[in-house]
Amino acid sequence: MHDYAFFLGCIAPNRYPGCEAAAIKTSKKLGIDLLPLEGASCCPAPGAFGSIDLSIWYAMAARNLVLAEKMKKDIALLCNGCYKSIWEVNHKLKQHDELRDKVNEVLKVIDMEFKGTIDVWHLIELYSDPKIVGVEKVRESVTRPLTGTRVAVHYGCHLLKPKKERHFGDTENPMWIEELVGALGAEPVQYRKKMQCCGAGGGVRGYDIAHSLDITNEKLINLHEAKVDALTEVCPFCQLQFDRGQIEIKEKFGKYWGLPVLHFNELLGLAQGMSPTDLALDLHGVDCTPFLNKIL
Repeated sequence: MHDYAFFLGCIAPNRYPGCEAAAIKTSKKLGIDLLPLEGASCCPAPGAFGSIDLSIWYAMAARNLVLAEKMKKDIALLCNGCYKSIWEVNHKLKQHDELRDKVNEVLKVIDMEFKGTIDVWHLIELYSDPKIVGVEKVRESVTRPLTGTRVAVHYGCHLLKPKKERHFGDTENPMWIEELVGALGAEPVQYRKKMQCCGAGGGVRGYDIAHSLDITNEKLINLHEAKVDALTEVCPFCQLQFDRGQIEIKEKFGKYWGLPVLHFNELLGLAQGMSPTDLALDLHGVDCTPFLNKIL
């Protein structure tokens, strides 16, 4: 069993608790034990804090890292935005002595010190890594194959880039999450402009919702043309934009797509036999029933 300090982030526990439940339960079946990271704060959000005050962004993220260092556990998380902040701050503080010293001066006020003794992982990379889990082990964990469903993947912006600091290979047309979707029994579907942003990132959702939803709507048009049954992603903020965003698009533009949106951990949970109630799918903005009717 591989143990990790589980960093929840903000949106999953507050808006999509099924992601949290699914991550813990499905990971255990894959040999990963997610332990509570007591006292964690916001990551903090890279598009908000990182754009306004870098010193606060570094210090808050470093504090979360120190909590995991005290547990002597690497961090695992399920959100691209959290990955951007926690992974990048960990990386930069390990590489730059002067920056680390400045951050530690701030942390000293609360009797903390960043030492750089742990690493940070997105759950989806652990699932893909054959040294930890791998596609075949994911396939073996399935008790309810998602046979007969067509599922598209949204990677999101902060997972794969900047390419020079990541290790995920092709960032223009990646296929490794599709391999995991295929392991669940679903048919992974390609669609136009797959790598386009969901529309929420960089503070755009908070600053200009109409522009934000216009980007989301373009992706939904492309997904509709590809005739998919559901969209899966690995970031609760992207999930919020695609899920709640469809309600907002209907309110603002009069068009309703009705496309079910599930975090990969929710999709994995269904394939491993969890019920829609276990996954709190009733809290989604878009009704998941059409997708569920194909597998239940």
